[in-house]
Amino acid sequence: MFSHALRQRKGGSPPDDGTAGFLRFFNLPLPAVVAASLAPGDRAPLIVLKDASGTERRSDQLNGQALVLFFYPKDDTPGCTMEACAFRDSFADFQALGAQVWGVSGDDAASHQRFATRHQLPFPLLVDQGNALRRTFGVPNALGFLPGRVTYVIDGTGVLRHVFNNLLDGPAHRREALEAVRRIVAEGSGG
Repeated sequence: MFSHALRQRKGGSPPDDGTAGFLRFFNLPLPAVVAASLAPGDRAPLIVLKDASGTERRSDQLNGQALVLFFYPKDDTPGCTMEACAFRDSFADFQALGAQVWGVSGDDAASHQRFATRHQLPFPLLVDQGNALRRTFGVPNALGFLPGRVTYVIDGTGVLRHVFNNLLDGPAHRREALEAVRRIVAEGSGG
């Protein structure tokens, strides 16, 4: 139900992952849409957030490096831990390809620090309290209330090259992102 890569339809709306139908079936309110979901080919919005250690991370200071930006629901939950550890286990592969990896959730810096330390995460976890960046990227909520799990691969010129949305299979995000970065490097578009 939630497993598909987001692709923009004619007219600009992303495909329905079944959530709207589910909510209508149970007569639940549809969530307000804050921003249209971004799709491959779109220019990525500027990212400016602090990480768990208080360091400001800016996408405009990556000097042509590709960026894997993965939004996850919550620190230390089973699916998010599997996803983050999958990125950790392939971090050297991303580095060898010249790509940065940043994780993003609405958790605070202290939670991110505990999560990163507990699981030896070598990449920054950005603090998106209030979910402003999540809304800017148009990351959908699952079932209308669970923060979604979406990974964006951005090339060295700031263009989204791959978007993967799958709430239930966290480790698949690493696999999808790694393949997308390999394609970017093969094409010479930054990495």
